[in-house]
Amino acid sequence: MPSLPYQRLPDDGGGHISTERSSAHTDRDLALGRPETYYGEGPFDPPSSDEEDDNDHERGSLLEKHAGPSTPGLAELGDRFPSGSGLRNDTDDTDLKKRPSSFRFFAIVLALLLLLSAAVGIWAARSYRGVAQHGPGTKKLTMDHIFNGTFAPEKKAVNWVPEAGDGVFSLFENGDLKLVDLKTNTTKVLVSSKDIKDEYGQRLIWFAWDLSPDLKYILLKTHYRKQWRWSTFGNYYVHNIGEKTTHPIIPPTNPSRTAYATWAPTGQSIAYVTDNDLYILTSPSASPIRVTSSGNASLFHGVPDWVYEEEIFSSDSALWWSPDAKKLAFLVFDETAVDEYNFPIYNPTEDSYAVVPYTSDVVMKYPKPGYNNPLVSVRVFDLARHSQDAGAGGGMDFPASENTLELEWPGRHKLEDSVILEVAWVGDAALIVKEVNRNADDGHVVLFDLEAAPDARTRARGEVVRRLGRQGEQGDSGWIDNEQNIHRLPASLSVGGVGAYLDVVPTPEGYNHIALFSPASSGKPHFLTSGKWEVTNGIKGIDLKKGLVYFEAANPSSIERHVYSTPLPKDVPFQAVEPTALTDVTKPAYYSTSFSPGAGFYVLDYQGPTIPWQKIVQVGNSSFEHILTKNEWLTNVTMEYEAPTVSRSTIMSDGYELNVQELRPPRMDDSGRVKYPVLFRVYGGPQSQLVDLKFARTWHDYIACGLSYIVVTVDGRGTGYKGRSLRNPVKDNLGFYETIDQINAAKIWAAKEYVDRKRIGIWGWSYGGFMASKIVEATAGVHSLAMAVAPVTSWRLYDSIYTERYMNLPQLNPGGYVNASISNVTGFHDVDYLLAHGSGDDNVHYANSAHLLDMFTKAQVRNFRFRMFTDSDHSITRRGANREVYQFMTDFVVEKWGKGGRRRGW
Repeated sequence: MPSLPYQRLPDDGGGHISTERSSAHTDRDLALGRPETYYGEGPFDPPSSDEEDDNDHERGSLLEKHAGPSTPGLAELGDRFPSGSGLRNDTDDTDLKKRPSSFRFFAIVLALLLLLSAAVGIWAARSYRGVAQHGPGTKKLTMDHIFNGTFAPEKKAVNWVPEAGDGVFSLFENGDLKLVDLKTNTTKVLVSSKDIKDEYGQRLIWFAWDLSPDLKYILLKTHYRKQWRWSTFGNYYVHNIGEKTTHPIIPPTNPSRTAYATWAPTGQSIAYVTDNDLYILTSPSASPIRVTSSGNASLFHGVPDWVYEEEIFSSDSALWWSPDAKKLAFLVFDETAVDEYNFPIYNPTEDSYAVVPYTSDVVMKYPKPGYNNPLVSVRVFDLARHSQDAGAGGGMDFPASENTLELEWPGRHKLEDSVILEVAWVGDAALIVKEVNRNADDGHVVLFDLEAAPDARTRARGEVVRRLGRQGEQGDSGWIDNEQNIHRLPASLSVGGVGAYLDVVPTPEGYNHIALFSPASSGKPHFLTSGKWEVTNGIKGIDLKKGLVYFEAANPSSIERHVYSTPLPKDVPFQAVEPTALTDVTKPAYYSTSFSPGAGFYVLDYQGPTIPWQKIVQVGNSSFEHILTKNEWLTNVTMEYEAPTVSRSTIMSDGYELNVQELRPPRMDDSGRVKYPVLFRVYGGPQSQLVDLKFARTWHDYIACGLSYIVVTVDGRGTGYKGRSLRNPVKDNLGFYETIDQINAAKIWAAKEYVDRKRIGIWGWSYGGFMASKIVEATAGVHSLAMAVAPVTSWRLYDSIYTERYMNLPQLNPGGYVNASISNVTGFHDVDYLLAHGSGDDNVHYANSAHLLDMFTKAQVRNFRFRMFTDSDHSITRRGANREVYQFMTDFVVEKWGKGGRRRGW
């Protein structure tokens, strides 16, 4: 299916923006230190709006070029057209009086345009994606509206219950956990919370639940205790639904210590991790089998350490049951050699007025670039064989180690250089392991056929079936994406050999698509989808009866998400066909979906650009519709309040087409008689995306409406969903090309008649804070203000797995690390700079800001504002801090820039 482009913003005659890929820098240059020409044309020194005269057409080459002076802005007159649509008037009343024939000329041109539009209307409707949106309301938008939920759409989570059959989901209502069966349109109470009591007869408060495959038991997590982003602890109880009895799987503790527990996919077995050791219950009433016994603060079994939780799995577990529940694969993380990082907690309470005489320290194992990573091994516990051994006279005390295999494979990277990306069963005894090196440019996909070595007791050797990286599937100078997308297929679909599976891999053209590997030992991808667009979020569902695979894609444009299906091949090779859209691709939109286990139903979650809604759809039955949310109230609310005019389009930078979004103040005068400040919003991290079609009312809307600022977002090189050719340039030199793109974008906006070129700024959080700071360092002269929240200031201070994926090891790329850090603060003398950081940030450590502040002291940089948010983590939410950090930034920009546009003296 071809990608449909949306309108590209013209550069308005700004000839300084190259439309060709720069030939001054090569991939080789990136590893050799700072390129000779760091930011293209050097500093840009714009005149202020006060210095401008009325002859706009005589301004410098950075300004828009028109045939004559412009009229009052179309937006000011009540008309709002998409940016770049061509529907603008380049003459004014003064010019008309001098040359009345110009009106006749304009009328003729307009008539021709109308005729032309009839001929190309259908094409334009399908190719143009730069739609502008605005709200008709008049009520003023305030910060309170942004933070008190005034514009927060209602959203319901649908948890499919595969144990109860296809089309069944859970509903918690009035203290009862209910099952809703869409096939029969019935609802039944599964369990009532009043029946769930602890060993003392007290009602339990539970935070999560998991139903056993036979529907007889429910596993409950109580005494929730948060650790990191994904990991928590709890006490786990099993409730017998029929008998209405409840008991803990192990004696509860305070504080809770069990990190994870889950049912096997069949039967009544439970795997759980307590104190970093792995246990299995073969039934809720059985005695536990202790699979491992060496767990401690530095040795994890079945749960990830901090860096794998944060950067690889985005999950609190690292164990996987085989489909028949006879085997359990798990990872072992040895952090013994990983260095510790400590940071203080000044006030562990929620009372901001509490006085705590002595701080407590958080001590965490945090690997940094070039330092020791955790050593990871892959193991498989054979529960079926262990049960046989125990029943043959070994007893339940038979050592589990006798039935635990450690997996190895040819060509594995040294343990200290190895990163495990994925573990997935593709059959009852067939396991896939993905491994890459620390630089993420070389890796293997390994198949283990555990049935082929039934007598193996301690080790099993796999076969490398796929090569990843520069010499493998990627075949370029980029990185291997960190994703877990393998989807097992039934053995009946395997073309000989052991199993078959689907995965998402890059095509030779560099776009991520669905591929079939059949049999699992095959190294050749057979692509089900292809084209200059990308599959996102993996495989959403498979209907084996209909032979269909369901997925989401950034298609027809990269800022959209639509839902598609494609046939599941019965044999290889096969002829791929065009995917079928389940959503209306003629209307720009952003959808997400969740399919039921058998793919007979799916939740369709419409997220924008208009008011979000949710419904459940039955595949193949257009008359079925189960409404979840409509948010009609939000439609009414948004009609009452002002909203910015939103346009989305593209610009060119160094030959790359970049997505851009512009928020304009309501009733903005775009004639040039009023000059508006522009605040750029940036993130820019690899594979990220800010410009999309989601509905949102955020602080940026307040900035546009309440302060009358223009807010612009640009996704530069390195960002996602437009293919590897856009992502790969940032490899080994983070922050270099992304900074060029942001500066080029700022120059394009500086050239616009309605922009005050002395009031152009940028802000970002995390990677965005790094980007905002790099732009100040570049001293391009375009930005007069920058704000950075929780920024990385040196990649030597961030975690190893993320950083080395994009930057290699510091020992192998020293120049790149210098370039990619804030190493020269000279430019900070000339820009109003705001810095904020949480002192309890476990992700981007406060040390990053401390390092920057230290450089400021040495260089005598004084025109900055800094605020530390006590004990807040990376999200800065502790004790009311989130609203405060945005107020901090708001007050700063108002102090430096004032509010609204500045009218020229016409």
